[in-house]
Amino acid sequence: MISGTPLLDVVDLHVRYPIRGKGFFGLGASFFDAVDGVSFRIHKGETVGLVGESGSGKSTIGRAIVGLAPIAEGEIRYEGVPISGLPPRRFLPYRKKIQMVFQDPINSLNPRHTLFQIVGEALEIHFPKMTREERRERVAGLLTQVGLGSEHLDRYPHQFSGGQRQRIGIARALAVEPDLIICDEPVSALDVSVQAQIVNLLADLQEKLGLAYLFIAHDLAVVEHLSDTVLVMNRGKIVEAADAETLYRNPQNEYTRRLLAAVPSL
Repeated sequence: MISGTPLLDVVDLHVRYPIRGKGFFGLGASFFDAVDGVSFRIHKGETVGLVGESGSGKSTIGRAIVGLAPIAEGEIRYEGVPISGLPPRRFLPYRKKIQMVFQDPINSLNPRHTLFQIVGEALEIHFPKMTREERRERVAGLLTQVGLGSEHLDRYPHQFSGGQRQRIGIARALAVEPDLIICDEPVSALDVSVQAQIVNLLADLQEKLGLAYLFIAHDLAVVEHLSDTVLVMNRGKIVEAADAETLYRNPQNEYTRRLLAAVPSL
């Protein structure tokens, strides 16, 4: 595990949602704890893998960090500064520092916008003094960085494959030069051969740019390739946390052992 001041510190995080109807015997409201007292840290340049089956709460954590899910209790700190619960105007500077790559590369991109509009929108918001020509040059460079050409600037998402669309999503996340990227199941919707390309791209970008990742996945084989530390979630709680080598070699929790046993092997 990496020591020193963390880039991101999640402390006793709770995210709960109301359940339709009332509680037992009609007394009060009933709630579902999607995330139940989760704590972890991410350091600069580190990849933390967050794994668990569907419904375990892992994607909810990612959404809570970027302000897309309500926090009932706990705190999220960025470089020691509490950022959970900030109003939108005060949270805006942290949107530059923390970006997200979504699971679905089709629905996460506006089909009516060109690549220049999709990737350049964040530049327009965070760098209002940047001219249109400067934005086009910056977007062209980002597309090249993720393995696409500048000739694609004025094309639309439907003209690309699933793997190419995920590259566009990564370029959009990189546009404002973040320190941390939340990768929410970024390869689960892709073919196996394309998954490897995207994972290798993320690893290369991390090495070049010093990025930190929270890599959310249900596939332990994918997480093993990228992660320094692995957190295993079950029913809203972290049931095991260890460096990747230790966890894969000697898992301590029965749930972790079942997840590892379910990984296909040749």
